[in-house]
Amino acid sequence: MEAVIQHDEPVSSVNKWILIGTVISCAVMELIDSTAVGVARADMMGSLGATTDEIAWVVTSYALGNVITVPLSAMLSSMFGRKLYFTISVAIFTFASFFCGISGSLLVLTLWRFVQGLAGGSLLATAQSIIGGAFPPKDIATATAIFGMGMMIGPAIGPVIGGYITDAISWNWIFFINIPIGIIGTFLCWKYVPNLTGAKKSEKLDLWGIIFMIIGLCSLQYFLEEGMQKDWFESTEISVVFILAVVGLIAFIWRELSIEEPAVKIGLYRNRNLAIGHFMNVILGMLLIGFSFIFPLFVQVTLGWTPTRQGIFQILPAIASIVAMMLVSKLILKKLGYHFTSILGIILMTVFLVMLSHSSPDSNETNFLSPFVIQSFGKAMLTVPLMSMALVGLRGEDLAQATGLSNIMRQLGAAIGVVLVNIYIQHQNGQAQGIMATYINPYNPTATDRIASYQTMFESSGYSPNDALSASFTMIGKALGTQVDIVSYDNMFLDFGILMLLTIPLVFLIKSPKFSKTEEK
Repeated sequence: MEAVIQHDEPVSSVNKWILIGTVISCAVMELIDSTAVGVARADMMGSLGATTDEIAWVVTSYALGNVITVPLSAMLSSMFGRKLYFTISVAIFTFASFFCGISGSLLVLTLWRFVQGLAGGSLLATAQSIIGGAFPPKDIATATAIFGMGMMIGPAIGPVIGGYITDAISWNWIFFINIPIGIIGTFLCWKYVPNLTGAKKSEKLDLWGIIFMIIGLCSLQYFLEEGMQKDWFESTEISVVFILAVVGLIAFIWRELSIEEPAVKIGLYRNRNLAIGHFMNVILGMLLIGFSFIFPLFVQVTLGWTPTRQGIFQILPAIASIVAMMLVSKLILKKLGYHFTSILGIILMTVFLVMLSHSSPDSNETNFLSPFVIQSFGKAMLTVPLMSMALVGLRGEDLAQATGLSNIMRQLGAAIGVVLVNIYIQHQNGQAQGIMATYINPYNPTATDRIASYQTMFESSGYSPNDALSASFTMIGKALGTQVDIVSYDNMFLDFGILMLLTIPLVFLIKSPKFSKTEEK
């Protein structure tokens, strides 16, 4: 039986760029929304009367919705037609945004955030395959770079927009702002998003595969999101969820490898480039997205930055990332080749992390700017060739399946990275606290001189001798806490850099793409 070649319906040059602009805008809308909510959680708690643990469900429910639809996006695109599926996803995301904005209780907001997550996962995964299909195979690096730029813009400006809207109006408008964008996006998607020609619709719905996937991935996501707060396996609930995750994922993989028309084509991992590329995606999710989670905590909690200050700082590195993405795809990759560019990217990422490992209590934007510009180029030089090599040779539904799997791997890698970072920081804090606390004693002249200077300062401000001494020890405790945090973070940055270097051998296992004349068209 002859294989059916699937490819995108042809579009004119002008329409192609309208299509790309529309799809990127929809994907960026999803990314802005998902990152902006984190800044507004404190205001949501006050408005909805929720605790810190309860408001976390606003984020968790969205992640659970994402994890369901991201790997299924290719199957759903094939089932309903990509134009209809993507357009409906934009419309549902917009619709859910409105109801998130008018929610008057935590339960209602959580439910609509779950719906938003279902639609948002579809936007992100399908957008990458649409952009990839709009270019000939030889330009897969350009397609990867364009999608990567969107991935940089959203998380960079999301916290700034979220912080400004929350301060100036209210948290509700974080969701309302999606409505005009979503309405315009829905119209343009219906007009310009192409269907796949030659696509064969599934005759059977892989219901058991979908059920096993939902049980496995949702349980794993919940385990990673909630495990630390509930003391891991000390909690019966977390233990049960972990067992469900393991059983569900094993059943899911077995099911998808044993039937002819699986919901998710796990068999694509027989392609070595894709398998290693996605394994690297997990590592990058752990290191890069795990880092993007921990850096705001570092500068806000330890160095005293405000969320707005941190968000504004991230704008310039985001612009540098956009420039780097285009330079890599159009110039650097062609001059240096895929493997050398990737390795140079890993080295630059290591340099960035080593530079951060020298942070101090006096570090500010000036100290961080150079490392982050280096990171922008390192990340572009690593992700563009790596993802291009992973996706080479894939078109149509296979490309859609691969991009869906890529996004879910990155998301799971990020969740694992956040957990590992938190565990590492807790361990380092305990270790550093134990060592540093021993230096605060009556026999250490540095410690006694510092306490005496604080005591004199407080007494001159009108404190009694006893109160001044008590306040001095409080000041010493705070200074010690800051030093402990900085030592822990610096050690983590250095260890992350070492882990980055250890990924270099994996790059050589991926074959560099070679394009025939037919594929270049």
